[in-house]
Amino acid sequence: MKEAFVKAINASYTTDKPHIFLGCGVLNGEILSDAKINIALSMMNRHGLIAGATGSGKTRTLQVLAEQLSHAGVSVFLSDVKGDLSGLASPGVSNPKLEQRAQDLGINFSPEGVPVELYSLSGKKGAQMRATVMEFGPILLSKILELNDTQTGVLAILFKYADDKQLPIVDLNDLKKVLNYLSEGAGKAEIKESYGIISTATSGTILRKIVALEQQGVNNIFGEPSFEISDLLQKVDGKGVVSLLNVSDMQDKPAVFSTFLLSLLAELYQTLPEAGDLDKPKLVFFLDEAHLLFKDASKAFLEQIEQIVRLIRSKGVGVFFCTQMAQDIPDTVLAQLGNRIQHVLRAFTPNDAKALKDTVKTYPKSQFYAIEEILTQMGIGQALITVLNEKGIPTAVAHTHLTPPQAIMGPLPENEYSAILKQSEMFQKYAQSIDSESAYEILNAKIQKQEVEVQQQTRTTTTTNRKQEKTVLEEVMSSSVTKSIGREIVRGIFGMIFGSKRKR
Repeated sequence: MKEAFVKAINASYTTDKPHIFLGCGVLNGEILSDAKINIALSMMNRHGLIAGATGSGKTRTLQVLAEQLSHAGVSVFLSDVKGDLSGLASPGVSNPKLEQRAQDLGINFSPEGVPVELYSLSGKKGAQMRATVMEFGPILLSKILELNDTQTGVLAILFKYADDKQLPIVDLNDLKKVLNYLSEGAGKAEIKESYGIISTATSGTILRKIVALEQQGVNNIFGEPSFEISDLLQKVDGKGVVSLLNVSDMQDKPAVFSTFLLSLLAELYQTLPEAGDLDKPKLVFFLDEAHLLFKDASKAFLEQIEQIVRLIRSKGVGVFFCTQMAQDIPDTVLAQLGNRIQHVLRAFTPNDAKALKDTVKTYPKSQFYAIEEILTQMGIGQALITVLNEKGIPTAVAHTHLTPPQAIMGPLPENEYSAILKQSEMFQKYAQSIDSESAYEILNAKIQKQEVEVQQQTRTTTTTNRKQEKTVLEEVMSSSVTKSIGREIVRGIFGMIFGSKRKR
């Protein structure tokens, strides 16, 4: 049986083309070093799933994939939820356990780090990632604010008005100003015929949710300069840069960081050119805590995620979802994930048992394993794996003893972390926010002008004077700042604006 297993693995998994080495097959408790488990680099844009119970080793699997992708010249994006992935930047330290694992796999353990760029949504733990509210769009913003359908519709009206009038909504202050303007007084009358009426009650609810979001300390993610998506595709000395978004200081705001990750993925999908079938992807994007993306999501929202996952591989981007259960991912998305790495599952409750049975159904049948038993009996650093071979055919299911990471398995020491930030061009590039003229200033000036006109009770009535006079809004619209937005705003997937970042 051992010989048949090794033969099946070697016939199924890539060995002679560029690949990522995951580990070796395990049969009846024995690690078989001649049964190599690999993922072809050319299949890394066919997406994947990394799943398993808390503490089962998913983070280290992420690290192994990121390291080998980087060495192969592929850029990587990772979200670091617990703050323990920065060690990727520094070589690991050998110890007897690592040496024994390497010996079991028939390899040498050679410590090595990879180039890492540190990012943050708070600006405290890396280069500041941010977007303007205008670019972010109403759909993703509604998800962060947890708005209902009616409130989301009102937010869509607000964005439509701002787009039509070319009012730059850069930050949350701009958003509040536009909302207040359109829900009372002259602004309410202005939009009545073309856009409809925004009720005071609905605008008040949205305003309270915006204020609550501000009180969570997430103001930094909205503003300028906004993040340029091309910065995720860097290389250093032929190695792909691992862009690491440290969200350890936002663990209690999962809806915020998960939605921001989705906005980055949407921008990659919308802006990268078609690349066709490549020998290796341009970028592999790992979405940790992936279940958060789908929580309370509307059907339309899920359809747009499915569209991104289905089509982004032709742009040379692979997407890996990381979560506890395969059932956390909708079936329409799960069907697009050709590479599966499943760590141990627990079955302590009836719901756990049902989820286990459902997971078993997602795997090809195996002549070597009782899959349901293996899923609950694997040790730390082991996984059940099936991937796509270089022909796009699912490989035989393999209980796998995983290869160890080459870099530090944990966070960098504080002094080394600070040194990376100090030397980072990205940290300097995005360090200073820009407070340019935007909707807040424009509408304030407009309101003040209206008040003066009411007080004076005078209006210019001659055609000549009307032609000579510019309203405050017209003056702003002719400025260089506003011209950079463009005359026509077209929103793409999730209602986002792409390719319209204002010049710095």
